[in-house]
Amino acid sequence: MFTGIVTDFGEVRRVIRGEGRETRFEIASHYDSATIGIGASIAHNGVCLTVVETGPGWHAIEASAETLSKTTLGGWDTGTRVNLERALKVGDELGGHIVSGHVDGVARVVDISPDNQSLRFTFETPEELARFVAPKGSVALDGVSLTVNEVDGRRFGVNIIPHTQAVTTFGTYRPGSVVNMEIDMLARYVARLLERG
Repeated sequence: MFTGIVTDFGEVRRVIRGEGRETRFEIASHYDSATIGIGASIAHNGVCLTVVETGPGWHAIEASAETLSKTTLGGWDTGTRVNLERALKVGDELGGHIVSGHVDGVARVVDISPDNQSLRFTFETPEELARFVAPKGSVALDGVSLTVNEVDGRRFGVNIIPHTQAVTTFGTYRPGSVVNMEIDMLARYVARLLERG
């Protein structure tokens, strides 16, 4: 489990694309690799992935064909910047919202406009996820916990403050950029209960 509060800004240093097996990514970060155990879960742009190897200043993860097809990882290459968050520990501050690291789909940036010191991002979500997005609700985009400002059909807006622009990948996005999207866990379960009712 995660909170959607990014704790490091990593970079893909190597990609090994396997035929008939997982794709391996080596991620450079500021994490002390001596504190990362093999088998540890780390969210990479919101995708919970298992650490399979570590080295000084880097760790390696592997992504299945399913993960590559359902997230933005299929487009990663050397130099891709990545939002990182280590798994939540009992007693940690819950600064964002509960995030599982299980991506529901890919959303697209359709507009970025100034809003005082912040930037207002408008995203378009896949049709099947639109009903889970509500004004003042939570959403995780590339692993960042955000509050939804407004919703208009499949489109919704969020404000990104200067700090978030500086310490996450949001500072690199342009209209047309795609991001991993995880809907709020509470919205998922409420919808499921209503289906049964």
